[in-house]
Amino acid sequence: MKKLIVLTLILLTLSCKDTNVNDNQSKAEDLDSEHIERPFVWEGANLYFLLTDRFNNGDTSNDVNFDRTKETGKLRGFEGGDIKGITQKVKEGYFSDLGINAIWMTPIVEQIHGGTDEGTGVSYGFHGYWAKDWTNIDPNFGTKKDLHELVKEAHARGIRIVLDAVINHTGPVTEKDPVWPEEWVRTDKQCTYDNYENTISCTLVANLPDIRTESNEDVELPPQLVEKWKSEGRYEQEVAELDAFFKRTGHPRAPRFYIMKWLTDYITEFGIDGYRVDTVKHTEEYVWQEFKTECDFTFAKFKKNNPEKVVDNNDFYMVGEVYNYGVSGGQLFDFGDKKVNYFDPASFQSLINFEFKWNSKEMGYEALFNKYSKVLNGDLKAFGTLNYLSSHDDGSPFDPNREKPIETANKLLLSPGTSQVYYGDESARSLKIEGTVGDATLRSFMNWDAISKDSNTKKVLSHWQKLGKFRERHPSIGAGIHLMISQKPYVFYRGYSKDDYTDSVVVGLDLGKGKKILNVSKVFKDGMVLHDAYSNQDVTVNNGEAMLETEFDIVLLEKK
Repeated sequence: MKKLIVLTLILLTLSCKDTNVNDNQSKAEDLDSEHIERPFVWEGANLYFLLTDRFNNGDTSNDVNFDRTKETGKLRGFEGGDIKGITQKVKEGYFSDLGINAIWMTPIVEQIHGGTDEGTGVSYGFHGYWAKDWTNIDPNFGTKKDLHELVKEAHARGIRIVLDAVINHTGPVTEKDPVWPEEWVRTDKQCTYDNYENTISCTLVANLPDIRTESNEDVELPPQLVEKWKSEGRYEQEVAELDAFFKRTGHPRAPRFYIMKWLTDYITEFGIDGYRVDTVKHTEEYVWQEFKTECDFTFAKFKKNNPEKVVDNNDFYMVGEVYNYGVSGGQLFDFGDKKVNYFDPASFQSLINFEFKWNSKEMGYEALFNKYSKVLNGDLKAFGTLNYLSSHDDGSPFDPNREKPIETANKLLLSPGTSQVYYGDESARSLKIEGTVGDATLRSFMNWDAISKDSNTKKVLSHWQKLGKFRERHPSIGAGIHLMISQKPYVFYRGYSKDDYTDSVVVGLDLGKGKKILNVSKVFKDGMVLHDAYSNQDVTVNNGEAMLETEFDIVLLEKK
């Protein structure tokens, strides 16, 4: 371990412009520990984000519910994707082949039954962010049995399930969906986003009732929810569970605590592994500390009661969506009149990084990788960042025309931090759909036909699979320390350690096709057999070099 500490200090102080590793650096091969089980670390996870309704239709019998039959705007209605469809792809090995070890899916709670028309044509709650009843899974997405099956099958393959939590607002008001009582929601003030107060105590848009998360006043259940539960024959059970929750916690029966109870039930019943939390900056920061406390308590209890269903010993994962947060701000988000730290005390393990796509546009590989290695081992040490290059509501993706799918993969999957693969990134699914308005263009159905039939799509997918599986095998890629070995050819090292486990890899990019010679002398010793995970061939280190000839311009070297 003394060698490891010395190596870490050296790597952190070396300049990113150095073309060679310091000759006195301890040899990383002495630190490799292949006999120790590889840990899973959220900071280096390869997370797949999908819209539940737009990924795969595993059960056509649930495509229409609650008479959601109005003609909608382009890509504004339900398209048939469901939980069974996700499970089907889990079983087929689609995610495993991509090196995915966590899946984040949009909210699956029951959505408003009606539709809205705000100038884009009729829209239904296919995206999951328009909750009507947090205690029930929307039948368009599936059933509780379906979710149990998904978690079971995913966990069996080392894949964690992250659901999406919304506490900030209910769904819009429609003829079928009356507004919640005034003591639950505000509807009179719309956000102007020009300071802290005007971002939190207001509605995001005109018809999206804002939960009174600041309130500590006891409130009764909304009458429409009472009526609904009674008609479904579960009113007494739901009330008994709420009584037990409030007795245990001592919380007031305030709106936010009802919702926290309903959301933590998905941990209790299904054993999910984490929550991506929606609209974080639109709610008081202490709400997320309270939510994390309840999630941690519930997850610890689940693991104690269900040891056979536990994937690993990690804590419950919480990643927040603080819109426009970027890692250059460190742990703070600036509202203009107030700065808030959503990482500490005891809130989020990670935040979605809205800056990464801009960094990727402006920076080459080395500048990008070096920046994130320094940030994650500096201002954000002990925390994480979730990087993405396209998403469901970001109208300025890194590669809107899908002209750079290889570069997209290289920058996303080889950068320090947690990678968020948005469904279809790996298959160049179009982000520009004719006839759509706004973010609908980002949300087309997964392009399975192209994956099965188009040769170019297959080549792109193969590249994402190779990088993704390499990343999944090596926590050093996302959670390790980065160091450039040489600028031309561009070769870098990543090293990671946790407890008695260490991991070292060497990667080369833009090397050209044919013969390649990589200096690996300060990482792997002479005579060591390495494996190039990209070309699937072995090479023996000779005179500190790995020499190989391939038809590719990328090399992913790992200890065989």
